[in-house]
Amino acid sequence: MHLPQQQRFPWNLDWNLLRTFMVIVEQRGISKAADALGLKQPTVSAALKRLEESTGKQLVIRKPNDFAVTRAGQALYAECAGIFGTISQLPSLMDADQTELRGHLSIVTTSSVMSPHFDDILSNFARRHPHVTYSFSVLESDDVVTMISQNRASLGICLLAKEPEALKTSMLYREYFGLYCGARHPLFSAPRIAPGDLAGEPFVAFQTEAEGGPLEAISRLRARAGLANNWRGVSSSLNEIRRLIMANVGIGALPLHVAERDVQAGHIRQMPPYDDLPLVAIYLVTNPARRQSSVEAAFLETCETALSAIDITQRTYGQNAAL
Repeated sequence: MHLPQQQRFPWNLDWNLLRTFMVIVEQRGISKAADALGLKQPTVSAALKRLEESTGKQLVIRKPNDFAVTRAGQALYAECAGIFGTISQLPSLMDADQTELRGHLSIVTTSSVMSPHFDDILSNFARRHPHVTYSFSVLESDDVVTMISQNRASLGICLLAKEPEALKTSMLYREYFGLYCGARHPLFSAPRIAPGDLAGEPFVAFQTEAEGGPLEAISRLRARAGLANNWRGVSSSLNEIRRLIMANVGIGALPLHVAERDVQAGHIRQMPPYDDLPLVAIYLVTNPARRQSSVEAAFLETCETALSAIDITQRTYGQNAAL
């Protein structure tokens, strides 16, 4: 008895082709995918061709200096990412019958997340469960949400412009932002800085400060200070914004509690205004559709229990300086 074409497809398909295709899409090109996979470019090109022949669909549009994924390719990529996320859980799921808790936690986070409360949770969990391993990947907040949506990580820590409907979110902490200049800036050594002294000064900005972004409130803070209309430097990384500030590329915003050490060391100085500063929330993000391993379930339960016992005002950093 012969199976219909649709039923034969999963039996005939080389599943390694799906992994290769996923990397092609994420690296946005054949040559970059080959480098990431440690393969030669013709090998990756041949794999893509075989997958397109198997599916009967064109998946990628390849032109000189141009790379685009077709609608069929986008649909397949979404499924590939989900398959990858499921397979990545298998080692932890197979460790479920161990007497001692064993497994792996994969955490994706935006840059420079500084939370003593989360550090305490992580430290206590690591002490109680010495056989658990951890990996942290630093991505932009949108990419953190994508990774969790695709079931490719245990949990995410990021900014959110709005809470995604299909994911579970809980507030990890809040942080106040202020404006800072570096030691090379003329105003750094000024005895007193009046609000008008910042008029027209160049600034550096986070990419997510755009309208509708999770750091939109910072753009309103800049407007109050009268800074220039257009940025002189931009980055998605807090560490690189810090670098731009210290290099005197422009005045920029940093979380007060993150900047405190550099202020005390004499590297940067806070600029006015000092009141009514932006308050930004950092979230823990998980996927309810993910089949959690015993390690993931235990860690998330630990997080939920610990955070529920600490009022959000205690998890609001820099508030004393902002008052």
